[in-house]
Amino acid sequence: MTMNESEEQVEDNWDDEADQDDDDGDLLEHDGDRDEGANGAEASSDGEEKRGRRRRRRGNGAREEAYEPTDERSKLALEFVTKIIDEMGMDCSVHMRRPRQSEDDSEMHIEITGPDAGRVIGKKGQVLAALQFLTHRVINRPGTEKRHVLVDAEGYRTRRDGQLSTMAKRLGKQAMEQGKIITFEPMSPRDRRVVHLALAKFDGVVTKSDGEGDDRRVQIIPIRRAEATS
Repeated sequence: MTMNESEEQVEDNWDDEADQDDDDGDLLEHDGDRDEGANGAEASSDGEEKRGRRRRRRGNGAREEAYEPTDERSKLALEFVTKIIDEMGMDCSVHMRRPRQSEDDSEMHIEITGPDAGRVIGKKGQVLAALQFLTHRVINRPGTEKRHVLVDAEGYRTRRDGQLSTMAKRLGKQAMEQGKIITFEPMSPRDRRVVHLALAKFDGVVTKSDGEGDDRRVQIIPIRRAEATS
């Protein structure tokens, strides 16, 4: 995709930002020049494990929010993730987290904690993302109502969702003020959903997904631009 003066592109180059409490990820590319501060060096698996240990020392209270699921699909999801973690030989525990009042209570939130949580996360969250994808396929069989599932480890995905939501709102404001369409790099279905939800009630912009398959990405479009092209 070629950028011009009315369009900017956001690169989805996430890593674990757990040690930067207020960092929402400045991942813009301005006319093809990447912000080096946002890019950074890729973290190694060893680095991820070290960050996991730091998070565990801080504690996230996830265990206190655990509860026993009552519906069959939630039980299936919990059993599936528990079985995979056991078969991987990971020193971790798996539990279902009770939804907060601000969350969609139809979404299942499975939390993984323990000494090997960093290995479950993997480099840039790739192992965790694969586990979530498989769990999503297991619980969403053909003919059933689609339900979303979040598989997290030591709060990694929760923090990432928060950072992505914060960044989306900041870029929504920028798109509205500058009259520019802002396009993210290809994202997973869940990450696209986070962006859409973050801007669902944001005045002045609309969002849409564009592209096919692995190349599908989110666009933030100022309403006046959307009206002009409709």
